[in-house]
Amino acid sequence: MEETARQAADRPVLGVGMVGYAFMGAAHSQAWRTAPHVFDLPLQPGMTALCGRDAAAVRAAAVRLGWTAAETDWHALIKRDDVHLVDVCTPGDLHAEVAIAALEAGKHVLCEKPLANTLADAEAMAAAAARAASRGVRAMTGFNYRRVPAVALARQLVTDGRIGQIRHVRASYLQDWLVDPSFPLTWRLQRERAGSGALGDLGAHLVDLAQYLTGELIAGVSAATATFVGERPLPEAADGAPRSGRSGTVTVDDAVVFTARLRSGALASFEATRFATGRKNQLRIELNGDRGSLAFDLERLNELQFYDGADNVTETGFRRIGVTEPGHPYLSAWWPPGHVLGWEHTFTHQVRDLVTAIATGADPAPSFADGLQVQRVLAAVEQSAMRESSWTPVPIK
Repeated sequence: MEETARQAADRPVLGVGMVGYAFMGAAHSQAWRTAPHVFDLPLQPGMTALCGRDAAAVRAAAVRLGWTAAETDWHALIKRDDVHLVDVCTPGDLHAEVAIAALEAGKHVLCEKPLANTLADAEAMAAAAARAASRGVRAMTGFNYRRVPAVALARQLVTDGRIGQIRHVRASYLQDWLVDPSFPLTWRLQRERAGSGALGDLGAHLVDLAQYLTGELIAGVSAATATFVGERPLPEAADGAPRSGRSGTVTVDDAVVFTARLRSGALASFEATRFATGRKNQLRIELNGDRGSLAFDLERLNELQFYDGADNVTETGFRRIGVTEPGHPYLSAWWPPGHVLGWEHTFTHQVRDLVTAIATGADPAPSFADGLQVQRVLAAVEQSAMRESSWTPVPIK
């Protein structure tokens, strides 16, 4: 134990500053706390400062989540000499401004998905990241589901050719937290804050997973969106005062469905909704190839379903792989076989990969360029939906 502590003390410190401390901020904070205690990282993350607009609230959050200091101005956070990486966990309307300023100041950046609210902002962010990379500054988009061990194993199987030429991808992400029409008008329901609704919040994950797992980009889409509840009550005031009884307009989609074609010609279908009654957080993706198939369900996070077409015809069938062995991705650092991991571990794995990339001078994945390509798909989906589901090509650059 003493030797481990000495080794950690000898590592260069990577000072982290985080902007935002709500749901994603809490998840990222746990990852920054946990990663250096589980993985042998080449740099020692330091939870230097947490930033939020409300001074009292951010100070309380900093104590609760394990941050050393608190800031109320993200500009001041970026200027700190003891902050080397900025973790952006704000609503989407601040992603571009904060991330670009941090990169230009020579700070590494981790930015939550989707990369931005608009394609123009995402393009500006990717350009800033490319400029910064020439100076050794790294940027990563936070698509945490790539770090599920079962998903990483699925990618290995695809890369190894175990399912052959991919013919179909089908993906869905289903939640139900907006079914109640009395649910208040939060920032996630306002286009100026969130950019889009289920499309960006959930669909972005599906697009990234589809492109990551197949190793292909989406070439075109045909889409439809719906907003089922157009008016919602305004939320309570910050001081806890009762609601005024007034309502506001929902300006984002509640649900989206779209078909797509990959560059290889493979077909894909996607569905994302926050109105699937009874579904709390079900993400499912299936790939069918000419030699086999793979299926993953987030509600069974430690499992991967694999159909191997090379099996004897009398023994064929989907097999359940329990992804808990030390030889599986990320698992060697955790528990004995059969002791399962949870949703929060994906963020710890994300920290591990990002810190390792920074230390070795590698480009982390998914990059801002990857995030931009997802944004191009999201923009094409919105364009198609506005044009009565007309086929809309996705620029590939």
